Amino acid sequence: MATDNRVSKMADTIVNYSVFVKKGETVIISASTNSEPLIKEVYKRVIKKGAFPHLMIGIPGLSYYYYKNASEEQLKKFPEIYDFTVKHAQKYIGIGAPENTRELTNVDPVKISMRDKVVDPVKKYIVNGKPKIYRCTTAYPTSALAQEADMSLEEYEDFFFGAVNGVDYPKLSKRLHTLKDKFNKAKKFRVIGEDTDLEMDIYPNSFTIDDGKENLPGGEIFGAPDPKSVNGYIRFTFPAIRNGNEVTNIYCEFKEGKCIKATADKNEKFLNKMLDTDAGSRYLGEIGIGMNPKITKFTKDLLFDEKIGGTVHFAFGMAYKECGEPNKSALHWDIVKDLRKGGQILLDGKVVQKNGKWLI
Repeated sequence: MATDNRVSKMADTIVNYSVFVKKGETVIISASTNSEPLIKEVYKRVIKKGAFPHLMIGIPGLSYYYYKNASEEQLKKFPEIYDFTVKHAQKYIGIGAPENTRELTNVDPVKISMRDKVVDPVKKYIVNGKPKIYRCTTAYPTSALAQEADMSLEEYEDFFFGAVNGVDYPKLSKRLHTLKDKFNKAKKFRVIGEDTDLEMDIYPNSFTIDDGKENLPGGEIFGAPDPKSVNGYIRFTFPAIRNGNEVTNIYCEFKEGKCIKATADKNEKFLNKMLDTDAGSRYLGEIGIGMNPKITKFTKDLLFDEKIGGTVHFAFGMAYKECGEPNKSALHWDIVKDLRKGGQILLDGKVVQKNGKWLI
């Protein structure tokens, strides 16, 4: 069976651009069996580079079985072998391809939170370990993702590969760098919109870009707030989905950085359980602004949704090391606000984006 040319092009981008694989490197390919066509194409290119691929393949359904049946001893066991493997690799490629996006909906969130804390050091190393390790997080189109996006699989594949392969990343990178520089010169960030007026200090020189290297698709600028400077309120437009739990119509209030109130129409208890993960999880760790021109529709996949042009997202919990890491937490949960109808972004009191359109 011939390989879809779109998959081949995506594999080229991952190996040659996103993680720029070099001869002699160990490259982890962490993926589900559902993404087999992409795994094969990435694997072939890693071999051709003279590098050493290390496959970590997941089987659908085992995560559910683990969380339903693992003992507390098993949940709290640190994954030494996984940690060793990661720390002896130079590149990490993670490919998400869920068969069932709601697999963990009915799993006790306490168990998930417990396990998150245990594996947090490994996850943070993958994300923040540059230059020792470079990673790219991406996905592969499945029927489950298409269903979440209210599309047929064929429609979703067209959307997916358009967002991944249809962007001129070097050109976009120049625009992202220009905006990043402007944001790093500012001191205060404010977002205004429906049921929203949230202001914070920008952590000095924290803004950087995602131009298709750490995430594919890429297309955002992101930085960090001074954690204790956040004040105001926000109603997020889109549902936040984590571990199969969909949390809708989220409203949050902040005082001196801390989220003192968090409500939702659906799964409010789960929301607050996640925000109580640790001492840093009720503080914001990221300010992100979507910039991918090929992503205009909400699909319930954060990898894409946080890149929608004309949106802003805030992450509860961990701030990235490259942003100065002003907030530490085992949680990092991005939630998206649409600004395309009546929203504004202000830097030092000046409107720089209105209704999703840049004024700078």
